[in-house]
Amino acid sequence: MWRDSFRLQIFCLLMAVLAIVVLVHNFFQLEHLDDDTVSGSNWITENNVQHSLSQTTKTTRKPYCGYKQQTLSKREQAEQESLLAAIQWPKPPDGKIAFVQSTDPARSDFVIVKPRGFFKVGDQLEVLVRMKDFQGKPKQYGGDYLQARIHSPLLKAGATGRIVDCHNGLYKVFFTLLWPGEVEVSVSLVHPSEAIQVLLRLREERPDRVYFKSSFKSGRYSETTECNVCLPGDLPVCNFTDLYTGEPWFCYKPRKLSCASRISHAKGGYLKGLLTQEESLFFQSDVNIKRPILSSGPDSVIVNPKAFTDSNSMDRAEDPTVSPSGYYYEDQWRSRTHWIHHFNKSDDVTKCLQGKVIHLFGDSTIRQWFEYLTEFVPDLVEFNLGSPKNVGPFMSVDLKHNILLKFRCHGPPIRFSTVFSSELRYIANELNGIVGGRNTVIAITIWSHFSTFPVEVYIRRLRNIRRSIIQLLDRSPKTLVIIRTANVQELGPEVSLFNSDWYSFQLDSVMRKMFSGIAVHFVDAWEMSLAHYLPHNLHPKEVIVKNQIDAFLSYVCPLQT
Repeated sequence: MWRDSFRLQIFCLLMAVLAIVVLVHNFFQLEHLDDDTVSGSNWITENNVQHSLSQTTKTTRKPYCGYKQQTLSKREQAEQESLLAAIQWPKPPDGKIAFVQSTDPARSDFVIVKPRGFFKVGDQLEVLVRMKDFQGKPKQYGGDYLQARIHSPLLKAGATGRIVDCHNGLYKVFFTLLWPGEVEVSVSLVHPSEAIQVLLRLREERPDRVYFKSSFKSGRYSETTECNVCLPGDLPVCNFTDLYTGEPWFCYKPRKLSCASRISHAKGGYLKGLLTQEESLFFQSDVNIKRPILSSGPDSVIVNPKAFTDSNSMDRAEDPTVSPSGYYYEDQWRSRTHWIHHFNKSDDVTKCLQGKVIHLFGDSTIRQWFEYLTEFVPDLVEFNLGSPKNVGPFMSVDLKHNILLKFRCHGPPIRFSTVFSSELRYIANELNGIVGGRNTVIAITIWSHFSTFPVEVYIRRLRNIRRSIIQLLDRSPKTLVIIRTANVQELGPEVSLFNSDWYSFQLDSVMRKMFSGIAVHFVDAWEMSLAHYLPHNLHPKEVIVKNQIDAFLSYVCPLQT
């Protein structure tokens, strides 16, 4: 009897030990399961350190959202870190900078190095920019955002310059002289370095400064709730994360309706009161936003013709990194990366596009291409799809010449007025549904609506689009894919906080790097808007759009040279 009792006690003890082992093992498994599945980039902490976990590597940045995003491979993580490092901006010295110590464009100046030198077409012109504060003292650190161009007003010629920050209050600007005659230099301060730090803070800490909304409806009852890439707080949410791309999108759940009753998406509005009183001094239209910096000496040089060389063909090579990528002459854009044919007659456009299907994906800046082509080509007639004005999707058809032109906006975040939920499509998914081939042309632009978010959000979107482009070109190598870059725009105190050229410049730099090395072509809308004499505009005027279209069509129908 006692032996049976002893055996029972031993058996119970063994079972208890086994249960403890299993429990410990389960906790171990759960712990490592979390390590494998928590991923992507998360933002916003007080100490400005972002924490990013991936399946294969871990880096430190700062939490923004608690939800799980895409898992990054080692290669993707390394690329993201490389991209973020490439756009890292110089910072002012530690400590608060008073407004009077910030950059004053009116007291700053520039000088042309060797202004009386002998210059000919093809030479480099160097300009030195010297920054001073509002007390007239030379700045001792860099980080200001400048824009510079050379131009000849009578010739309607212009080109951009390459700016080098010396990190000591001095900047060097290098111009390639591309046409003969008198060439003037213009330099502008877009934002002082102190304002850039504010823009950085807003991008990392206040991505909610543009908010969105969705309407939910069932029968006669409807509700509207706020939406975004990430929503703070513990309120119930509707998860509209895309199943194929993993692109996150959330709306607060309606009180009485289901998430499935969503019918539309729209821009909600812009938050106010984002700046302290001191910070607002760094954003004044007539003081330090896109203000000219004047020369302390001559502001122009005389350029002599280059003997035995046609300046139109000079230095032309298939290199998307060449700077500048092109220049205006007599109001026509001359690319230095590919030959451009100027399509001045509608018949030339029709002949080029005959038998082709053209897909335009992106925002309102590429919608301008749709509008221009539809208006310019008489036989290209818009088919009424009943879409909201300026939103789309839109379609124009030329039955006689078998041309189909389509525009569709990219998926959220997008600051359009009402977009039907059924029309919210991600570019990557749309590309996956295109067969492709020699008669398929695709043009994409995506940048402006991502300016308020941490750059990782943009990198993820481009990574998905790039993957779909590579797959499309793999199955249909003769498909033509063209990327329209960002462009500069008019800025004021409020617009600067949401759509500053500096935000656009950073995103554009990321886009160019991510799409380099694959079989896509670029229309450099950035330089085409910055080099032109017209005032900056988010939606460039027709003469600039026409030059963009010429560059685009020159890829579709390249000149035989």
